[in-house]
Amino acid sequence: MPEVIVVGAGVTGTSTAFHLAERGARSVTVLDARHAGEGMSSRSSALVRMHYTFEPEVRLAVDSLAYFRDWPERVGRPPVFQECGFVRIVAPGEADLLRANVTMQRACGAEAEVITADDLLALEPGWRADDVVAAAYEPRAGYGDGAVVAGDFLSRAREEGVAYRPNTRVRALVESGGRIRGVRTDQGDIMADVVILATGVWTRPLLATVGTDLPIEPEYHEVAVLRDPPGAPAGRTACIDSGTRTYFRPEPGAGLLLGDFIGPRDGIDPDDFPQTPRDDSVVEMVGRAARRVPALESAGISRGVTGVYDMSPDARPMLGPVAGLEGLIVAAGFSGMGFKICPAVGRALAELTLGEQQTVDVSAFSPDRFAAGKPINPPYAYSDD
Repeated sequence: MPEVIVVGAGVTGTSTAFHLAERGARSVTVLDARHAGEGMSSRSSALVRMHYTFEPEVRLAVDSLAYFRDWPERVGRPPVFQECGFVRIVAPGEADLLRANVTMQRACGAEAEVITADDLLALEPGWRADDVVAAAYEPRAGYGDGAVVAGDFLSRAREEGVAYRPNTRVRALVESGGRIRGVRTDQGDIMADVVILATGVWTRPLLATVGTDLPIEPEYHEVAVLRDPPGAPAGRTACIDSGTRTYFRPEPGAGLLLGDFIGPRDGIDPDDFPQTPRDDSVVEMVGRAARRVPALESAGISRGVTGVYDMSPDARPMLGPVAGLEGLIVAAGFSGMGFKICPAVGRALAELTLGEQQTVDVSAFSPDRFAAGKPINPPYAYSDD
């Protein structure tokens, strides 16, 4: 078994450590600049759904759902998953694309169906559906908690012998002869046979220390947690809605968690960004979402959350080795989808590290695909995919 360093104790890094430990790897050390789940994982909206337009994404999501639903049996910790169902609403001109994607998703094992506007109103009578030609519905989808998932994965891995060093900031990769030999930290060098960078928005600066670059851009996002309007909840089904360019899901004890599709990239520093959303941007976002859920016009704002996505050019993750740097595996560029696929991604990274056959083939997510001119282009992509 190789000696392995996992840099980053978010949901991806801790999932990887968990899966390495499950496979008998004992010389594994997880390093984090702070503590497990305190980075962007703690700021995740933590939506779990299967609706993607690229088949390997769907397969990762389907496999991950099984972990989330069976958490006590698989990870040995209390349940982390709350089922609420999920609806995907696309632009009216893209209904045929949605139907094709649902057919693909079902072939991958997703429990998904195409519903009409009337079906949507039967599910959520308080919503507007006059612009809906067709929507996708997943009754078994739901949400979790990024910080809890990271902590659970790590604690289980530590029970199996994985070492954990919090408050250990990695400053650089250590390279010799085209091979990564370890990492340089603020507490000294640590050597290993394999280094796995599960460092999200902090990945690009670390690669720069060995003269390598991957096109990962930070993108700032704001989320509002809304109190239920007087009289009745605004809805209990999660949704991604192209019509309003928002997504939302229930929030326990509060009402509704509401987020936006995109955010600014210029001048975004993942170590220094606003910790609360701007009032004007939240009001504007709520106004858009209220076109789908009119009751939100009278919903109060409970609190706000901000975070930074690690965006790739095709909005898909980069998973696997990097050309010219033997002994390095990268997991970054998740573009907002990291939480929902973290169980299966951690397993895939463990399989790559140990030379095992992959349960889900992640070769299409190679970090080198952009340099090779091969970004991911799904056959039935949406305009805002």
